[in-house]
This record gives sequence, C-alpha cells and structure tokens, in this order.
Amino acid sequence: MNRIDEKFAQLAKKSGKAFISYITAGDPNLERTEQLVFALEKAGADIIELGVPFSDPLADGKTNQEAAERALINNVTLKQVIELVGKLRQKTQIPIIFFTYLNPVYQYGHEKFAKDAADAGVDGVLALDMPPEEARPLKKELDKAGVHSIFLVAPTSTEERVEKITAQARGFIYYVSRTGVTGEQKTMSSDIEKHINLIRKYSKLPIAVGFGVSNPEHVNQIAEIADGIVVGSAIVRRIGEGGDSDQMVNNIEKFVKELTKPLKNGAME
Repeated sequence: MNRIDEKFAQLAKKSGKAFISYITAGDPNLERTEQLVFALEKAGADIIELGVPFSDPLADGKTNQEAAERALINNVTLKQVIELVGKLRQKTQIPIIFFTYLNPVYQYGHEKFAKDAADAGVDGVLALDMPPEEARPLKKELDKAGVHSIFLVAPTSTEERVEKITAQARGFIYYVSRTGVTGEQKTMSSDIEKHINLIRKYSKLPIAVGFGVSNPEHVNQIAEIADGIVVGSAIVRRIGEGGDSDQMVNNIEKFVKELTKPLKNGAME
C-alpha cells in the first residue's frame, strides 16, 4: 500500500487529521532540507511536501518564489531532489510528495521520472500546472510506478470540473482554500466547508486544505471539516529568515509543534 494511503487510514482509525508540511527542497541547501524533514516529522508532521525548485513558479506567492530562487542559486536539480528522498528513506518512512511544475518533469522524461521517483521512495506527485485534461502522459507512468497523482481543486472549480478532477485523483484531494497564489493569510475563507462537501459528493478520498493556513487557530478550524491541513508559506518564510543555521532548524521544529498541537491534543491521543 502507498504510504499516503497507509497514513490516512492510520489516522482515520483514531479520528485523526493529517498535518502536511511544505518546504522547498534545497532551501537553504539540500543538507538543511534533510535535517528539516526529520525535524518536521519529530514536530508532528504526518506527510511532507517537497517543492521542486523551478524558475517560473506561477502558482506560488512571493515567499515560495524566493525559496525556489535560493535553491536555484545552489543549482539544485530534480535529480538531486530525487536522490535526497532516497537518502531520507534510509531513516524515515514518512510519506513524501513532490510539489512541482511540469517543465522539470518533462525535461527529465515522464517514464524515467516516475521510475526514479518511485525507486527513491516518493509517494505522490502534485504537478501544479497539470490539468486533468492533460494529465494522461505523466499519470500513466506514475500509476505504473505506484506513485499517486494528486490534483488541486480550486474555489472556482465548477461541479463538472470537480467530478473530472476527482475521477483521476489518487491519495487525497488538495483543496485550495482561496483563489490566487500561495501565501499566509490572517483569516480563512468562510465557504471552505461548502466546497469540501461538493468534493465529497464525487470522491471518498481524504481532502486536505492548503494555501493560507498559517497558525494553530487555522489548523483547528480546518481540522473540523477536512481530513488534512497543509502549511507551507508560514514555514518557508521562517526558513528564509533563519538561513543556513542549526537555530533555524530548531525554530522550525518548535513552530510546527505549535501548529500540530490542536491535532495532537485531540482524538489522536
């Protein structure tokens, strides 16, 4: 069974919710990324999203764009990120998802990418600029390799489109809590539950909510209505502020412990 499926099944038995942490691979460098994955897991993260650095990350806000730039300055490549996962797998079995754009994958080659990612221990791929209508070439190879194709559903997605997306999705559905790019928000949208109910009409997969989640109150709010919570920019910003230091890693661990506290103090215990 795919590690993503195992994790959600394990949490469901305890009425628990998945905390999904996003970081950009190679920010500030690959060695720190490795340390951060272990720190995030220790702090209570259930799933890790690794952003693959790309020069034109259209769906990302300023914080994640700057993180990608820092990684690209270090010449971090998709091949190196895949190799990093292989190294991580020597010490952890936490589910790992690649958060990427199609261009690096296309350059790498769909078949080779799917095989190498699976061999390294990648569990899912979320290609932000891959609509379901154009997903077949990559999804076919990922399916063959046992790697889940994860899709985004936006607040603007029509019911017809939700049906189309959910038919192809595996692992979980990533619901984008607001229109626009990634980034921290002070408040969460009031119509998230309505959209989640629409998704549930067409899919039994778990639903995780991301984009804008940045504090324990948001986490608690989302946990009431969804199966998973994704936090990215709030973590990535602190990585950028802390730079290449042990203190940065320690601070990220403390911050994520605070974010996961509403989940760990609930039905999961």
